Amino acid sequence: MDTMARNPRPAFTDVEVRRLREIDTWIFDLDNTLYPRHTDLFAQIDERIGIYVSRLLDLDADAARAMQKDYYRRYGTTLRGLMLEHAISPDEFLEFVHDIDHSPVEPDPHLAAAIERLPGRRFIFTNGSRPHAEKVAARLGITDHFEDIFDIVRAELLPKPEEATYRCFFAETGARPETSIMFEDLARNLVVPRAFGMATVLVVPSGIGRVVTETWELEGHDGEHIDHVTDHLGDFLHDVVGILADV
Repeated sequence: MDTMARNPRPAFTDVEVRRLREIDTWIFDLDNTLYPRHTDLFAQIDERIGIYVSRLLDLDADAARAMQKDYYRRYGTTLRGLMLEHAISPDEFLEFVHDIDHSPVEPDPHLAAAIERLPGRRFIFTNGSRPHAEKVAARLGITDHFEDIFDIVRAELLPKPEEATYRCFFAETGARPETSIMFEDLARNLVVPRAFGMATVLVVPSGIGRVVTETWELEGHDGEHIDHVTDHLGDFLHDVVGILADV
């Protein structure tokens, strides 16, 4: 199956339509969510993280990658693992790993138009850095459509999927979980939002098994904590906007 092929447009149930009409806060993960995974932008970050780990701990590339992925799975981010086990400087790490070429991210007027029409507040909520998020948003053409960016620094360097990170987001933004919706590319990052009462959308490409780097990232993609699944964020949001306009 072509990894770029799109699934049919979603058919929403009456219950889902009523729930969507209650939403007043739209919260989006950044990497592999607001831009498609096939852009491979995060692959650059992934490579930079490996280089950082290799240099920091004097490991060969294979050993560094194994440690990088072990920390990523256990702690939510490699950064968190390095902070806890090696007391590194988070500022230096974030600057190094996000020093990448953002040009593969292309303007997405289709996505931008849908986001602009969403009623209520809109946020980017990322385990990455704010400068990285700002560059991605600028490339996509969506910067002006968001109220704020909640990055890993504002989360006190505690990444999703930690419960405390979401609580920090709610406290800082004043968002109410019961009238919020979260868009993510990792199913495990939607477990806590759903438990808080948020609506959840998993953004995955067609042929997911071929493009997800780590097998464990597939875990839970069909779980009960997932309300909606889409392989094309722009189309999904346009469908939602259409529903909200059809009062």
